[in-house]
Amino acid sequence: MGIKLAERIALHILEGPDAKAQALAEAILEMKAKVVFCEECFNYAEEPLCPICKDSTRQREQICVVEQARDVHLFEAAGGYKGLYHVLHGVLAPLDGVGPEELRLERLMERVERGSVSEVVLATSPTTEGEATALYIQKKLKPTGVKVSRIAYGLPVGSDLEYADLVTLSRSLAGRREMET
Repeated sequence: MGIKLAERIALHILEGPDAKAQALAEAILEMKAKVVFCEECFNYAEEPLCPICKDSTRQREQICVVEQARDVHLFEAAGGYKGLYHVLHGVLAPLDGVGPEELRLERLMERVERGSVSEVVLATSPTTEGEATALYIQKKLKPTGVKVSRIAYGLPVGSDLEYADLVTLSRSLAGRREMET
């Protein structure tokens, strides 16, 4: 949320009736009390399993590893991915005290070792920490024999090449694919 939006919301609450502010506060507290982590993927849920993990039509042999729960919502909104997820709730950041234990990586390994997973898609951000996290997970998964893939990086649709940074251009070339006819 941007500063301007937060400012508008705050002013709206301050200028509105007390009852409306009270109802909003109660709704926030109720949400905080009801929402938990999914026992399987660590997405947010109102029950032990989130709707995605409960969905029997999902491709259970694929797990997409994301940094935050909001990333799940982005992939779902984009469509196309029909597998399961694993939400890290962060990235490796040793200087900030975030190690593998805080990212629930052992639970990811348990899911893979159950034997039904054939591919893990690493969808962490292309930051230094995101890349380090993806590399760490790849090394941990290598002995399992599961296929480990990384999301492609490239240029946003509708953008001009002149505005792209050099790393994005380089990665978009490395991740190129043949055009279908």
